Amino acid sequence: MTADEYFAVTFEGDHMELIDGVMVLDEPRPLHQLVCGRLYAALYIWANEPPGDGLPILPIDVQLTDHDVYGPDVLWFSEVRVRAHPDVNDLRLQIPDLAVEVRSPSTWQYDVGRKLSVYEASGLTELWLVDTKAETVLVYGRSAPEVDHFDVAMEVVDTLSSPQLPCFSLAVEELFRPLR
Repeated sequence: MTADEYFAVTFEGDHMELIDGVMVLDEPRPLHQLVCGRLYAALYIWANEPPGDGLPILPIDVQLTDHDVYGPDVLWFSEVRVRAHPDVNDLRLQIPDLAVEVRSPSTWQYDVGRKLSVYEASGLTELWLVDTKAETVLVYGRSAPEVDHFDVAMEVVDTLSSPQLPCFSLAVEELFRPLR
């Protein structure tokens, strides 16, 4: 299936993704949604504190190839990219600066396999793979804009931060804290 065929039969928010030409249903569980919400909230608060930096968004379709349309659980677009596309709807056509995939039983094998490779080849600056089973975050990134592959890879167990998110930090244990 092509991306055009995919867009003809799906709608935003239906939890479908196109992975290597195959439609895959992402079936998030409550823990998945809770972790997504906590991460989005932290990014939203950070992005809206003075001086403000970029725009976090919950899942939207992002076309990466003619046969790959992903719906990252959380996306972040830099302030530069947001200013270049003042109509927020135009961001749907853009590769984000940060994509976050949170472990779901139905898609984790793709997140750490095909999707990781396609994100890298598409020029994504940074990818966070949040593993709710191991309670860690796998971070893949580029050390400089001209680097054509993910040359930074680390497992974060303490504090999540990023060079492209100045002053943002989030304790990994906060993502996985039990319900109160």
